[in-house]
Amino acid sequence: MTSHWLLFGLLVAGCSLAFASDPLFVNGLVCKEARLVQADDFFYSGLQLMGNTSNAVGSAVTPVTVEELPGLNTLGISMARIDFAPQGINPPHTHPRATEILTVMEGRILVGFVTSNPQIRLITKELQKGDVFVFPEGLIHFQKNVGSGYAVAIAALSSQNPGVITIANAVFGSNPDIAGDILAKAFQVDINVIYQIQSKF
Repeated sequence: MTSHWLLFGLLVAGCSLAFASDPLFVNGLVCKEARLVQADDFFYSGLQLMGNTSNAVGSAVTPVTVEELPGLNTLGISMARIDFAPQGINPPHTHPRATEILTVMEGRILVGFVTSNPQIRLITKELQKGDVFVFPEGLIHFQKNVGSGYAVAIAALSSQNPGVITIANAVFGSNPDIAGDILAKAFQVDINVIYQIQSKF
């Protein structure tokens, strides 16, 4: 069986047959009727393009999840391209539903993750082109370009919908804001420091 037909079979098996009057949802997404499935449901174009790193953190993530590639639904995989300007970072974040394995395609990238309580250990390593590093599911992790030029990495994730929670955005940019006194006590700083940080998100 060719890989094309195998993917088709998996999509049909995972989704079963959906009826036009009563659509079937799998993982929160509507499954197409088998007769309506097309090659484009399994296709994505554009991962060769560099992302725009002209932002505050100096990086760009181009995801290829079930949102961009519907044929991934039920398959338990996705990927992303990460571009880094010199000294750019992919800030501390977590994927609540996936382990990530990252391959450096170009440049030198410092990577790391933090283990869970009570140890809270920082595990870190500098990677070069061709190196691979894994970030266990749910743990806070980050990447930084430590080279003098641009860097590129490809990440594979063990879910079609891995999710992402960027720590700073979640803590200081939630809607509505987390109360300043709670964050001031958690970070053991003056409440005005919290208000200053929140104003940036």
